[in-house]
Amino acid sequence: MANHKSSEKRIRQEEARKINNKYYAKSTRNALKELRSATDKATASKLLPKVSSMLDKLAKKNIIHPNKAANLKSEIAKKVNHIA
Repeated sequence: MANHKSSEKRIRQEEARKINNKYYAKSTRNALKELRSATDKATASKLLPKVSSMLDKLAKKNIIHPNKAANLKSEIAKKVNHIA
């Protein structure tokens, strides 16, 4: 158990950040799933900038690795471009 006030506060802060990070990561995964399942080019094109922005924000906050964000963005861009 924590012995110092500062370490107790740090534990509280980390818990709050963990909850926020989980929320943003989960909402991004759901948006990715929605984009991947889109069959209409107009819908997919509309979702692409939104999802790309979400991935950039996750990478900026170090929730996911920047290379993972780049790989996912590349994958979804290819998918949207290949939708007939």
